[in-house]
Amino acid sequence: MANIELVPLEQTDREQFIKDNQEAFNYGALEEFGRRDDHFEEDGEIISRETIEKSIDGGEAYRIMQDGKPVGGVVIKVDGERGDLDLLFVSPHVHSKGIGYAAWCAVEKLHPEVTVWETVTPYFEKRNIHFYVNRCGFHIVEFFNSHHPDPNDPDMSEQADEQFPDGMFRFEKRLK
Repeated sequence: MANIELVPLEQTDREQFIKDNQEAFNYGALEEFGRRDDHFEEDGEIISRETIEKSIDGGEAYRIMQDGKPVGGVVIKVDGERGDLDLLFVSPHVHSKGIGYAAWCAVEKLHPEVTVWETVTPYFEKRNIHFYVNRCGFHIVEFFNSHHPDPNDPDMSEQADEQFPDGMFRFEKRLK
């Protein structure tokens, strides 16, 4: 497993965190679709600055550091025994080195009180689906789409329906 550290996001690194997050998310979309604008929120970005800022402001944001250098980031929200993995990204330059898995393990250690973790990802993110299911132990529990919108997030459902008309998967990981 990669040797990483989660470091709380500092205000001075916020702008670079946003740019790095957008680069990582764009990489997955471009790998799948090439340059097709219908999956991008704004200005060629698969995830908008506003979406990332809301996530950072509403949760706990961490830089994933390896050898003193930022290689990714994670934003989580914890409410008692329930946790939400809002964002997790690793720089495409260091994919397939165990960094994402090591970061996820660090998140679980950071919040041992959480017994149920939840996250979502678009249907086309095969790399993410593999990661969550086969590496981290999540299970797909729901498929949000135009016929079954997310009942807990009507605004996101409208956006997801427009941006990801083929849907989003919801995952859960239940810990003992």
